[in-house]
Amino acid sequence: MGEVEDGTAPELSLVIPVYNEEAILEQSLDELCDRLDEAGLNYEVVLAENGSRDRTVELGQAVAARRPRVRVFSYPEPNYGGALREGILRARGRYVICEEIDLCDVGFHLRALEVLRADEADVVIGSKAMRGAADTRPVLRRVATKVYNGVLRVTLGFSGTDTHGLKALRREAVLPVVARCVVEFDVFASELVIRAERDGLRVHELPVTIEEKRAPSVHLVKRVPRVLKNLSRLWVSIHLSSGGVGSDRPKDP
Repeated sequence: MGEVEDGTAPELSLVIPVYNEEAILEQSLDELCDRLDEAGLNYEVVLAENGSRDRTVELGQAVAARRPRVRVFSYPEPNYGGALREGILRARGRYVICEEIDLCDVGFHLRALEVLRADEADVVIGSKAMRGAADTRPVLRRVATKVYNGVLRVTLGFSGTDTHGLKALRREAVLPVVARCVVEFDVFASELVIRAERDGLRVHELPVTIEEKRAPSVHLVKRVPRVLKNLSRLWVSIHLSSGGVGSDRPKDP
């Protein structure tokens, strides 16, 4: 399909938070856009740069200059969740896919769009932990995912298998949930899924294969204290702030 140049809203917005990604940014964006064009999708790519100290901004702007479907904005600090939230708010598409620059899984995009277009879900999770998925990351990261998801189930009542990574959203349905989220950084993605589930939105999971192009930009161990702090804040918000466990759930008519 042709480039979006007349200001009309695309059907699909892909929001990609990026931090110090100069090594893979241009090639990944070019490959992603080429595949989306081949699939005939009416889309935009919203590059949510956050606090990079390398040439990420410069390279992102260079891609945007030759690909009108790509837009770039900068969040003022290294904050994955804050950048992702802002990207969702800036997205113009009816559907929003939260992507990772080292994944760019167009196969998931197409499968998730089928579910959303058929009105079978409001949120589609690309799960790397459910049956049928293939997670090729190092063992330590796979174990960390299992432990993290277990904590979410025990402390916050999460019933799915994954919250991080690929997600496809019906933007209109999810915006009120985004507005109620209280944490940022790594835990924002989990809060978005958990609150959507608790609010009665239809959440559907699809198995995905994870094959990363590079090591994480932030070391796993360094993330743990902040994750624990934000999980505690989220637990308080959901269970205590409004008067008790489950009090944030919609009331029956």
